Amino acid sequence: MTAPVRVLVCDDQALIRTGFATIIDAQPDLAVVGECGDGRAAVDLARRLNPDIVVMDVRMPVLDGIAATRLLAGAGVPDPVKVLVVTTFNLDEYVYEALRAGASGFLLKDAPPAQLLHGIRTVASGAALLAPEVTRQLVGRYAARIRPAGPPAAGALTPRELEVLRLIADGLSNSEIAAVLVLSQETVKTYVSRILTKLDLRDRVQAVVYAYRNGLVT
Repeated sequence: MTAPVRVLVCDDQALIRTGFATIIDAQPDLAVVGECGDGRAAVDLARRLNPDIVVMDVRMPVLDGIAATRLLAGAGVPDPVKVLVVTTFNLDEYVYEALRAGASGFLLKDAPPAQLLHGIRTVASGAALLAPEVTRQLVGRYAARIRPAGPPAAGALTPRELEVLRLIADGLSNSEIAAVLVLSQETVKTYVSRILTKLDLRDRVQAVVYAYRNGLVT
């Protein structure tokens, strides 16, 4: 039998934290290994309990979720922990910064339980999760302030790969991209893999940030 995915839940609101933990623990393939109410405790517990994924709030006392994410999943961190950020619409800017800090995805706090569980399983599997309904609002709203990190490597992409990258940045899933471009989902998965490899990106979240930082999406 496959061991359940080990989840650490971090949120400063006890009701939300308990609700998330109850939903997660009810699943046979998931197990809550710890709960905490601030980012510093999340970092300490994650290093001690070695969870597969941390469900992380953004605005918390002691250490906020962005700083905690950077310590757990940021560039150069040995044995990084996957982080799924949960937020509300009025925290868009904080979530964008959390994605840059290394988070593998984000969800809205009012997402239905099934979406939360899907998000945890998706991120734990090594994929990235973007909530399509807020991707454009989230990143697009701050695109004007995002400066390119250097000469873009997008020239290494074929025209079709650039098209797929722009659709990823629009928040489309593989199945939605396949429908738009009239391709099979397997073909889209191959394009996504090539894009990530060519641009040396970790996942779809970094692909979205890359696309906006380098002016590939307006």
